Amino acid sequence: MATKTEKEAGEPFWMRPLDELTRPQWEKLCDGCGRCCLVKLEDEDSGEIYHTSVGCDLLDGDTGRCRDYAGRQTKVPDCVRLTLKALAGIAWLPPTCAYRLRAEGKPLPEWHPLLTGDPASVHTAGVSVRGRVAAREQEVETDDLPNFIVLWPKRWPRRKKGRAA
Repeated sequence: MATKTEKEAGEPFWMRPLDELTRPQWEKLCDGCGRCCLVKLEDEDSGEIYHTSVGCDLLDGDTGRCRDYAGRQTKVPDCVRLTLKALAGIAWLPPTCAYRLRAEGKPLPEWHPLLTGDPASVHTAGVSVRGRVAAREQEVETDDLPNFIVLWPKRWPRRKKGRAA
């Protein structure tokens, strides 16, 4: 049986079980798509979750990243800190989410920045929120949020000619 050191030398960290990752490795799993930072609505009767094209006030719609990641939970109290424990109870993560994929024992998608070495690959593949955020949360009245429901955050991107996505 291989020791942890031998195991680490032979496989990329993201292929290891999530509970073996260090905090910095855990953070690197995020591809920066920003889909988890879109405002979501829950149907009170069915429990179904609907994503909107409205972004959290801290979401940068161009980069897919938080404008104040370190201070996000102070500024946005309902911001979810994704941990291994929390992951088990979050049904709204997009199917492309590296945390979700790895928790399900699946590999990272070929466009993931850890595989490509290019942080922009998530945008090139059409996975990110870039160009899709219609408004910031503070700009939309709660009663108007249903007008912003979109389906794409729950879907894999379509394949484009000449490349896989």
